[in-house]
Amino acid sequence: MGPHPAVAAIRLAVRRVLHDVLTELTDRPRTPSGAFPCADPRTGAGTPPLVLVACSGGADSMALASALAFEAPKLGIRAGGITVDHGLQDGSDQRAAEVVIRMTALGLDPVESVAVRVGRDGGPEAAARDARYGALDEAADRLGAAAVLLGHTRDDQAETVLLGLARGSGIRSLSGMPEVSGGPGGPGRPGRDHRYRRPFLQVDRQTARKACMVQSLAVWDDPHNMDPAYTRSRLRHEGLPALEKALGKGVVEALARTAQLSRDDADALDAWAAEAEGGVRDEDGRLECAKLYALPPAVRRRVLRRAVVAAGSPAGSLFARHIEEVDRLITGWRGQGAINLPGRVEAQRQGGRLVIRQG
Repeated sequence: MGPHPAVAAIRLAVRRVLHDVLTELTDRPRTPSGAFPCADPRTGAGTPPLVLVACSGGADSMALASALAFEAPKLGIRAGGITVDHGLQDGSDQRAAEVVIRMTALGLDPVESVAVRVGRDGGPEAAARDARYGALDEAADRLGAAAVLLGHTRDDQAETVLLGLARGSGIRSLSGMPEVSGGPGGPGRPGRDHRYRRPFLQVDRQTARKACMVQSLAVWDDPHNMDPAYTRSRLRHEGLPALEKALGKGVVEALARTAQLSRDDADALDAWAAEAEGGVRDEDGRLECAKLYALPPAVRRRVLRRAVVAAGSPAGSLFARHIEEVDRLITGWRGQGAINLPGRVEAQRQGGRLVIRQG
């Protein structure tokens, strides 16, 4: 008799991602024994690759940890785990220690708890996310991990799409979370661009919780996930149920499908913009306003965004309204002055050219 359907589903999702990681590593030469080399040569030639799971102790990440512990050894992969203590609740250090014990009991090794200090930039949710990814990046670099698995589910994806829709952030925001990414900070050092993997984006939250129950895995329900002070919590417990009541079941699946379709469109437009950028610059590399004006608006705004980020504006602080203001220097020129942008970057029209630079 095989495993419970919920357990089989999460294991299959993880197995597929681990196969993807190994396929990417095959570009590197194997050792004489035929083993895959490690992701970081500092850990020793021929060492099996290491894949980490980011585990909070909740149902989603515990299900992910259990599936990784089961599947990784069969593929010759070392499986480890990291839990991040945000220090936002009393006793958070004790809970992190408990998660370490649970991951160790699953057979994960190495297993670590990393404490972070959460700032205030961007609000509490964004600040906690930035601190968490910073800790995961540091641990992955230090341990030489080939990938870090995250437990975001299809339900999380639906919530992300709705949040992007509410903010009016454009098609890239509607595309939700990618299956593979380099974290919220964008591209980093070689190897970081494909570091984070989300195996459960096609798995619903209830399946993950069921998998924990049938395996008798203890889970911790973060009270922040029930706190109406947090936008995502209100959306989860009030917004989505209201939509399902009004529109019927299937809203979550439809939103997740929208994310994938939007991502395909956004990727195509980004590629178009990257190709078009070279054709709208003069021989000195300056952007020509007339050539920018001739581009389709969706492509032009992407070219402008690329140029603003290249000038030093943090991508995470750059919103659609910023790019719209810069775009008006092209499409609604009335002699207006320089546009101030995040990162002390300014955009100004000068003699038919768009100059973007740090002030």
